[in-house]
Amino acid sequence: MNTDDRIERAREAYQRAVFDGDTSALADAERGLDAVDADTALARGLILHARFQSASSDPGSSPAEDPAQLPLFERALGLYQALGDTRGEAEALFWIGCLHQFIRRDNETAVPYLERSRRLAAQVGDKPTWSEALRHLGIVAHTAGRLDEARELLQESCRLRRETGAMAGVASNMIGLAYIAAAQDRRADALATLDEAYAIASTHGANAIVGHIEQARTRI
Repeated sequence: MNTDDRIERAREAYQRAVFDGDTSALADAERGLDAVDADTALARGLILHARFQSASSDPGSSPAEDPAQLPLFERALGLYQALGDTRGEAEALFWIGCLHQFIRRDNETAVPYLERSRRLAAQVGDKPTWSEALRHLGIVAHTAGRLDEARELLQESCRLRRETGAMAGVASNMIGLAYIAAAQDRRADALATLDEAYAIASTHGANAIVGHIEQARTRI
């Protein structure tokens, strides 16, 4: 059921309650609106995250965290949990973990959210969220110097992204795999991985990823 349907059902429930004295549909209508609120809160949080990420990619910029972002993700999480929406819960958990990791640079706080997100996403077969959680857990492992673990996590994330056709995401993961290869003194593998990532990103119009690939090539 989409957003318009849920809002229309709420209007119909109002009409039945006020004019017919039938309040039986009110509770179900409220649950539908809670689902709308959860989806909206999550989407608003994503917009704020995208703004932060775009600003952070500009040289010399030091973007500040928008204080509204975490409460939006937490509101979505609470609503999804109350609704018993495991898929939504997994996604909200991921974004809370991502905020702590990417914006606050706090892996210790981020990891439990990312782990729980991975478990729930795998449970319901939500491959996009599952792959995101794996990617960011791979970043944690890479940062901690656990290179073999990081490689396995990113490779599994790539597999899931290929299955869902998220090829720009595959190219993004391959940048991380190239850095890992370089750290393991496999420079030829690293450069070959970047070549493949470039071909994928270019084919799919992922211009921002192409820029990151060129930056990685210079560093490696």
